[in-house]
Amino acid sequence: METQVLRSLKFRDKVVVITGSGTGIGQAIAKKYAENGAHIVIMGRRKEPLDDTLGLLLETMKNAGSDAKVKSFPGVDVSNDVSIDEMYREIGQEFGKVDIIVNNAGISGPVKAFTNASYKEFKECVAIHLTGTFCATTHGIRMMQAGGKIITVSTFFTEENKFEQRPYRFRAPYTSAQGSKNRLSEALAWELAEAGYRSIATNPGPVHSDRIYKTVYPKAAAEFLRIGGFQGLSSLEIEKATKSLLDLLDKPEPRIRDEISRIANEILEFRRNSNSERQEPSSLVTLVSELLRKLREIAEKIQSNTSKMIVDGEFLTQDDVANMVLNLSEDRISKLINGRIVPNDRVFYPVKPLVGTAVLEVNQQRLNFLNKVFVITITSNAEKELERAFRIATELSTAQARQVIVLSRNPTDMARFKAFHYHSIDLSDERSVRMIFETVKTKFGGFDALIHITGEYDYNLSLLSVERWQWDLWVDNFINIPGLIVKEAVNIMASPGAIENPASYRGSHGCIVIIGPDSPVGNKVSGLVRARSEIFRGALRPYTATVNQELRDVLGSKMCVYLLLPGNIAGSNPSTESVTGSVTKLLTEPGYLSSQVIFYLDE
Repeated sequence: METQVLRSLKFRDKVVVITGSGTGIGQAIAKKYAENGAHIVIMGRRKEPLDDTLGLLLETMKNAGSDAKVKSFPGVDVSNDVSIDEMYREIGQEFGKVDIIVNNAGISGPVKAFTNASYKEFKECVAIHLTGTFCATTHGIRMMQAGGKIITVSTFFTEENKFEQRPYRFRAPYTSAQGSKNRLSEALAWELAEAGYRSIATNPGPVHSDRIYKTVYPKAAAEFLRIGGFQGLSSLEIEKATKSLLDLLDKPEPRIRDEISRIANEILEFRRNSNSERQEPSSLVTLVSELLRKLREIAEKIQSNTSKMIVDGEFLTQDDVANMVLNLSEDRISKLINGRIVPNDRVFYPVKPLVGTAVLEVNQQRLNFLNKVFVITITSNAEKELERAFRIATELSTAQARQVIVLSRNPTDMARFKAFHYHSIDLSDERSVRMIFETVKTKFGGFDALIHITGEYDYNLSLLSVERWQWDLWVDNFINIPGLIVKEAVNIMASPGAIENPASYRGSHGCIVIIGPDSPVGNKVSGLVRARSEIFRGALRPYTATVNQELRDVLGSKMCVYLLLPGNIAGSNPSTESVTGSVTKLLTEPGYLSSQVIFYLDE
C-alpha cells in the first residue's frame, strides 16, 4: 500500500517555488503539487493569505500520504532583488535545490483608460508581472540542475501571435507586461536549453476568481460609466462615487444603504465647494442607488459578453489552470513544448487587422507642415537613433514645420540638435514630462504630433548576465517611458478639459509615432538572438493595439498611435530613408482612416 501511494506522488522530492501563491490560481497550483508529493515554497506580499494556504497545503499533504514540506515567505515582493535573493538563500539551506519555478505573481493594475491611469500604478503593474518574472527566474535557476522547469502564467489578452494583436481596453500596462512576459519566456527557453532547463508559458483565458468578479469587471464597468456618462452626474462625480461603490458589491443591504447616503452627501459637499448645481440629498441618494444598479448591470454584461466568445460558455476554474501548470511541468510534456506559449483559453476573440508591412504612399506635394508643431523624444544616445532623430527633424523643418522640438535625457546630444528647439530632461519622470509638454502648449499653442524613438539594446547579451540596473533601464526605455509620453502627449493634444470630461476627447486630432527596437542584423541570426530581440517589441505591440482601441472605440477621438519596427527577418540593415519617409507619411495622412497601426517597415 505504501509503495502504491509513493508511486502516485509523481512529484515526490521535487522542490516547487510558486510566486503569488497566497490566493486564487497560485493557491490552486500549490495545492495540486502538494497532492502529488512535491515540497512547496509559497510566497507573497501578505501574511494572512499565506498562513491560510500553508494550513491547506499541510492538510492536503497529510491526506495524500506525503511527507513533503512547505516553506512560506510572507512580505516578499517578486520585483525586489534583495528579498528574492534572501528567499532563495533560505530555500537553499532548507532544500538544497529548486526543480520547478512557477511565475504566477500578478496584480490587476489600473483598470482605466490610459489617458487617466496612474503612472505609479502603471510602473507597479509592469514591475510585478514582468520584472518579478525576470527576478524570480534568474535568481532561482542558480539552484537548478538539468531538467529544471520554469512555467510562466501569462494571459490570453496580449498577443495570439506576433502578427495578430489582442487589445485589452483599460489594461494598457497589464497587456504590455504580459506581452513582454510571453516573449521573455521564449527567450529563456533558448537561453537555458544548453543547461537542460525548460521554459514554457501558459495563457489562461477568463478564470473564475475574485479578481475578475470583484475587481476587473466592476472597475471596467465604472470606467465605461465615467467615459460614457450617467445623467445627473458629472464624470468627476461618477469617478468619485464608483470608487466607493466598488467596495459595496458584495456587502449586505444595510451597509449599502448607509454608504449610499454617505456618497450622496459627499457629492453634495463637492458641489457646494465647487459652486456646482445643487440637488436635494434625497434625489442624490436615488441617483447614487441607480448608479450602483447600472454598475452591476454593466459588469454582468461584460462577463456575459466574454462567456459568449467561449465555445461552451464556461470560464476556466482555478483547478483547470492548476492542472495545466502541473502537466506542463512533467518531463515528457515539457520536453515536447519547451519554448512555446500554450493557450488554454478557448476564447474566440476576433481582432482588427492592425499589422502592416508598409505605410501607404502619399502625394509628396502634400508634405507641407506649415504652422505645424512637432515634438521628437529620444531615450537612446546611440549614433543610429540620434541620426534618425536628426533626419526626421530635418525633414519636418524642410517641409516648413513651424517648430520642431527635440527632447532627450542625454545633455551631450545638444550639439547635434542646435538647429532645433532642444531640451534635455528626465523622460522617466512624470512631473518633468508634463511640465515640458505644458510649456510647449503655452509657448506654441500645443503640438500636432509626437515622434518617440526608443532605441534598442544589445541582443548578444545573455539574459543571465544582465544586471538589475540594466534590466530596469530596459523596462523604462521600452515600456514605462513610452507609456508615460503617449499618455501626456495625448492629453496635451486633446481638447481642453478632456481629463476631467472624457467627452472632450471626441473628435480630437493628433498623431504619435513610436519607433521601436530594430530587428537583429546579420547574415545568420540565431534563434537565441531573435528571441532576445522580441522581449520588448513584444511589449510595444499589444500596448499599441490597446491604446488605439481606447482612443477610437471608447473615447471616440481621431488621434492615433503608430508603432514602427525597423528591420526584417533577413537580417538586413534597417533603412533610415524608410523610417523617415514612413514617419512623414503618417503625419500627413489622417490616422483614423486606417486600422493598421503596427508596421514592419523593411519586410
